[in-house]
Amino acid sequence: MGLTAWVARYQLPNARPTEACEWTLPERAVPAPPAERLHALLDEAEAAPRQAPPASTAGESARPRPPRRARQLLGIEPEGETPETDTAPLGVKTANADAPSPETTPTMPRQAQEPLRFTLQLACLAGRWLVFLPQPSAPDAAQSELLSNALKAAGIDVPVPLVFETFRWPPMENLPVEAPLEEAREGLAAFIDGSTQRRGWSPERVLIFGRDETLMRLLETSEGEGRVEPLGLPGWQGPGLDELEQSAAAKRSLWPTLLAWRQAWSVKDAEADD
Repeated sequence: MGLTAWVARYQLPNARPTEACEWTLPERAVPAPPAERLHALLDEAEAAPRQAPPASTAGESARPRPPRRARQLLGIEPEGETPETDTAPLGVKTANADAPSPETTPTMPRQAQEPLRFTLQLACLAGRWLVFLPQPSAPDAAQSELLSNALKAAGIDVPVPLVFETFRWPPMENLPVEAPLEEAREGLAAFIDGSTQRRGWSPERVLIFGRDETLMRLLETSEGEGRVEPLGLPGWQGPGLDELEQSAAAKRSLWPTLLAWRQAWSVKDAEADD
């Protein structure tokens, strides 16, 4: 078993000495020579029960024969001799030999593609409405105040400024990309699901402040009211906070939208009260 005898390093007073024991190893069986093993293989093949051959193949060719390699090693059949019988039907073996096996069939490598690239700032209003800002950094103080005033005008009270999280795609460079659009959608959906589970959100609507061609293609949105199909939510896409901050015309165009937001927000509040 590979265990060695244990012997005490120090002998205690009045203790008996450790008894030594001898381990008897079993004798290994001497393997039979290769020639004897081959002859035994031939004897087993000859002693195998013979089945009655069909009428068309009756005769000496229907008898079971020892393995061809064993016959060649014993000198019963030369190396270059063609066996008299073949277990495969005529024509089947030739066709299978010509056809490439699945292991050797060459597979065309998929063409590498460039991933979609975008940066998104994401927040959630009271755990209900997602706010997307397609820009590299979170809004500054002036933009945050403008967003808060617009939401208050729509009847949406924001007691504290929104906290935005940054989402960048791709998350790592030099990764293989096979389907850029689908992979980016799955990545964004996974990011939103993770934030929803951590923070207890229940998204009902998406507000997108800013125009970004990549994001609009990703979310399948157009300017104005619509639906964000990849997320399964109604949505709105309009001018960015920097444009609203500098353009009076952009502010005026936002007023009808604020009325629609007030109605949508209050209807949900009324349903919750009921």
